[in-house]
Amino acid sequence: MASQISRTVSRAITAVEQGEGAGARVRRSIGTPQLRNFHPFLMLDHFRVPRGAGFPDHPHRGQGTVTYMLEGKFQHEDFAGHAGTIGPGDVQWMLAGRGIMHAEMPLHEAGGPDPSGLQLWVDLPAEHKMVPPSYQEFKDEELPRAYPEGKDGGVTVKIISGESHGVSSPVRHLGGCWFFDINLAKKGSRVFQAIPQGWNSFAYSLSGTSFIGAPPSSAGDAREPLPAFHTIVFSNDFSQTGLEIEAGEDDTRIVVIAGEPLDQPVVQYGPFVLTSREEVIQAFEDYELRKNGFENAGWKSKIGGRR
Repeated sequence: MASQISRTVSRAITAVEQGEGAGARVRRSIGTPQLRNFHPFLMLDHFRVPRGAGFPDHPHRGQGTVTYMLEGKFQHEDFAGHAGTIGPGDVQWMLAGRGIMHAEMPLHEAGGPDPSGLQLWVDLPAEHKMVPPSYQEFKDEELPRAYPEGKDGGVTVKIISGESHGVSSPVRHLGGCWFFDINLAKKGSRVFQAIPQGWNSFAYSLSGTSFIGAPPSSAGDAREPLPAFHTIVFSNDFSQTGLEIEAGEDDTRIVVIAGEPLDQPVVQYGPFVLTSREEVIQAFEDYELRKNGFENAGWKSKIGGRR
């Protein structure tokens, strides 16, 4: 068994709420001037979609988009005929590949909350950017859990992708990407999550307060508490084998994500993520002329015009 040597906090960024799409509200951290070029990650949004808002018809090429629902329900529909609904705890892992056009719209229910969740954009390796688009969708109950201290131990790791404490997710990404939703029920609860060496990693705090790294050896080495709605970037030293998390209060919830950096340029213009300016220009041409994966770009969704 490898030694448990924890990564440490490199920087913490407050995710400030802003407008996005058609009336939606997002807390964005990755993809802002404060945090760019954190490969393979392109964007992280904590979204909330009130009535009358949403993300109507729009294209993608060259990346994966991961939508993880926290509250409420979201409907989606694309130009290939794929449609469905995801609810609390469900995940949709979409690989845009050579091109997709889709709509993502909230489904408000009487007395229910505004739909909210996380959306992560992950770059695809250059050799996979022009694969046919595909989806992986799993309901909350289909995603496995690990209980490092036993089912009554107060620590639950939901494995959206990757592996934790010998439990693996069925989700597969073209390139390395692990995604965990970690719940620490009691103040002082601790967990060590292994992370592949050399991968970049970060966390997004959803509730409570967390401490990262091994407990201090003296009072002078006190760790700084990390409150909700912060994105925390971790060190990446080859000797560090994972991440130690301690709850600073009851009911602490933190999402931990790690990914393998890709040795390739990133040239992004809106929803198109390629490796050169020429490829981005080609993507616009393909979209406008409806070719090379965008043959159905004139499609109109049934849900995109709903307000």
